[in-house]
Amino acid sequence: MGSRQKNRLNHSNVSKVQVIPLGGVGEIGKNMFAIKDGSEILIMDAGLSFPSEEMLGIDIVIPDITYLLENKDLIQGIVLTHGHEDHIGALPFILPQLEVPIYGTRLTLGLVEGKLEEHHMLQNTDMQAFRPGDTLTVGSFRVETFKTNHSIPDSVGLAVTTSAGLIVYTSDFKFDQTPVDGKVTDYHKLTELGRRGVLLAISDSTNAEYPGYTPSEKEVGKSISEVFSTAKGRIIVASFASHVHRLQQVIDAAHKNRKKVAVVGRSMVNVVSIASELGYLDVPDKILVEVDNLKNYPLNQVVLLTTGSQGEPMSALTRISQADHRKVSIAPGDTVIISAMAIPGNEKLVARTIDNLFRRGANVVYDRTSGVHVSGHASQEELKLMLKFLRPRFLMPVHGEYRHMISHARLAEEIGIPSKNIFVSEIGSILEFEPHKGSMAGSVTAGRVLVDGLGVGDVGNVVLRDRKILSEDGIFIVVLTMDREDNRVLAGPDVVSRGFVYVRESESLMDEVRDKVFQSLEKMDRNRMSEWSAVKNNIRDVVAKHLYEKTGRRPMILPVIMEA
Repeated sequence: MGSRQKNRLNHSNVSKVQVIPLGGVGEIGKNMFAIKDGSEILIMDAGLSFPSEEMLGIDIVIPDITYLLENKDLIQGIVLTHGHEDHIGALPFILPQLEVPIYGTRLTLGLVEGKLEEHHMLQNTDMQAFRPGDTLTVGSFRVETFKTNHSIPDSVGLAVTTSAGLIVYTSDFKFDQTPVDGKVTDYHKLTELGRRGVLLAISDSTNAEYPGYTPSEKEVGKSISEVFSTAKGRIIVASFASHVHRLQQVIDAAHKNRKKVAVVGRSMVNVVSIASELGYLDVPDKILVEVDNLKNYPLNQVVLLTTGSQGEPMSALTRISQADHRKVSIAPGDTVIISAMAIPGNEKLVARTIDNLFRRGANVVYDRTSGVHVSGHASQEELKLMLKFLRPRFLMPVHGEYRHMISHARLAEEIGIPSKNIFVSEIGSILEFEPHKGSMAGSVTAGRVLVDGLGVGDVGNVVLRDRKILSEDGIFIVVLTMDREDNRVLAGPDVVSRGFVYVRESESLMDEVRDKVFQSLEKMDRNRMSEWSAVKNNIRDVVAKHLYEKTGRRPMILPVIMEA
C-alpha cells in the first residue's frame, strides 16, 4: 500500500486523462475499465465471460491485465458496480497479481467473499463496503456512487472526478419504476451530474436494438405466480444464480401456493445462503428443504430452484435433462420454467436442454413471450433518457457486441451528440481526454486469457487449434525405432489412429501409410536422417498428403521416433 500512498497527487495539476477498456466492448461480458489520471489508475469492475463453442475445454475467459501489471504501483483500487459474474468473476484470478483493495456494496462483496473463499484468498484481500449514494476516496480519485436498477440488488453507477472532467460509468441499468425491492434509480443524482457537466458517459448497450422500454421485473412475478397456480406437478425454475430479485419472486410464489423450495446447484446454493444472511432475500420459515428430503413430499408440493438457464454442460438443469443428475430426475408432468434469455453464443446449448426436457415428458416454459423473464438492461428509450439526464460531451458505448454499440451510437446521434464525440472502442484502445477535448490515442496490450481447470493463460490459440483438429478429424500417430549410430530404421513404422478411422475396417489404408512412410525414409539423404526433426517433418508431409487424397480429412499427425 506504500506505493499507492506516495502516488496521491492533486489531479488538477494533470492535463490528460486516459480511459482504457480492458474488456466489455465488442462482447457480452468480461467488463473491466481503467481510468489513468496522472500517476494513478482506478479500475472499474473485473468480470469474466463464458467460452464460445470453439473454445474446447475452456471453463471461463478473463481480461488480459498485462497493462495493469506493467503499471501495478499506480493502481489505487477496484470499484465494483454489482455482483454479476461478468463484473466480478475475474477477481480470484487477478487479485493475487495486483494486490489492491476492492470496493463494493454489501451484497456485491458478499458474493465476492464466496468466490474468494473457494480460492482460499479471503484472508489476504482488502475489501471495503459502501452504500449506494456514498462518495469514496480511492487514492486521489473522488468516486460518487448512485443507485441504479438492474437484475440484482445493490447495483450502482459511478461518477469519477478527474483532472479533465467528470466521467460517469452507468454499468448495467434499466429504469424500473416498480422494482421488486422498492428502491428506484437515483434520478436526482443523475440530473445533478448532468447539471455539473459530464465529460464522458460510459454506458450499457446490451438492449440498444430493442425499441421502447424494458418491462418491470414485477411483471415476471405475475407470470411466475400464474404458472405456479396452474401447474399440476412439480415445478423446476432455472435462473441465473445471482438474479436475487428473480429468486425472491419464485420463493414468494411458492409460499403463496404452499409449496416447498429446494435449491439445486452449487452457485445457486451459495447465492441463496449469502443473500439470505445479508437480508437481501426474504425466505419464510420452513419453506426451504434439502434435496435429499424431497421424497417426503408429493411432487405437486415441490419447487426446485436450479442453475443451468444457459444450458451450461455441467450445470444442474443440463444434467437433469440428460438423466445424469444424482438426486433429481424429470417426471412426466413436471413444469420447467427457464427464467432467462440465452446469452449470445449459448442459443444451441439452451435449445438442446429444452429439447431434452420435452423428451422426458416435461412441460417447458421458456419463451420471451411467456413473461417468465424480462431483461435487466435498458432499451432504446431508456438509453436516450440516460443521455438526456447526463448530457455528456462524449459517449463510449460499452457492454455489448459491436452491433449493439453501433445501435447505441446512432441513438446518441439522434438526440444531438455529434458522431465525432462518440467512441465505439476496441479492447485495449486508449481514449485520451483533456477538458472539453477527447480523442483516440493508440492502444495497450489487451485481449483475453483462457482459464482451463487450474491453468490460467496456459491455453492459447495454438492449443485451441489442436483441440479443434482432434475433435473434428482425430489423431494419427506414426511410431518408428531408429539406430542412433547409422540412422537406420530398426523397427516400424507402426501406425496408431484415434478418432480418425476404425482400424479393423481400414487395414488397407494403414498398410498404405506404412509403405509410404517406409519408402520416403528410404529416399531420404543419410545425412538428413541424423536430424530427427527433418525425419518427423518428412513423415508428417507424406502421411498428410496420402490421408487427404484417400479420405479428404486432415487429422493431427504425430510422428514418434525412439532411439536404440
